[in-house]
Amino acid sequence: MTFTYPEVGATRTDRWPSGYRHLHVRRRLTDRARPPEDLARLGEQLLRWQVHAAARVRLETDAPVAAPGVRVTTLLGVGRLRLHEPCEVVWVERTERRVGFAYGTLPGHAFVGEERFALERDDAGDLWWRIDVFSRPVLWWVRPFSFAVPTFQRLFALHLGRGARRLLEASDG
Repeated sequence: MTFTYPEVGATRTDRWPSGYRHLHVRRRLTDRARPPEDLARLGEQLLRWQVHAAARVRLETDAPVAAPGVRVTTLLGVGRLRLHEPCEVVWVERTERRVGFAYGTLPGHAFVGEERFALERDDAGDLWWRIDVFSRPVLWWVRPFSFAVPTFQRLFALHLGRGARRLLEASDG
């Protein structure tokens, strides 16, 4: 299956393509400096879909760990009224400063574009949750609601950030 947009991997470069809505959310997860091991541990939880699970976001994946080529479908909705949003992991990054991945949309998704999920550790040792998105609606019935999409995406990003914070606090015991 092929991606539904030509700018595959653009979230890794920080060069945001025109013709899309862009969303950038960055929130501090910690109130004190954390060792690099905390980033590595929480980053692995992100790559193992555990941040999504901690935020109670339902996913179907074809692998237990995010890696390029892994398919992931986000299930949004309640009961039988549920959107299946198919994506594929485009890239994964594991460094001393950042752990993250991005996935891009596949046919059947309500939008076209790419989304980056990342955990970062700054010079002071603080951990940050970050989501960056470029997207636009593709399905006809979504377009009339496109004015509300940035709000929904921001809420989704913050909700996942709370999931990351839960995991971090649980590891503190």
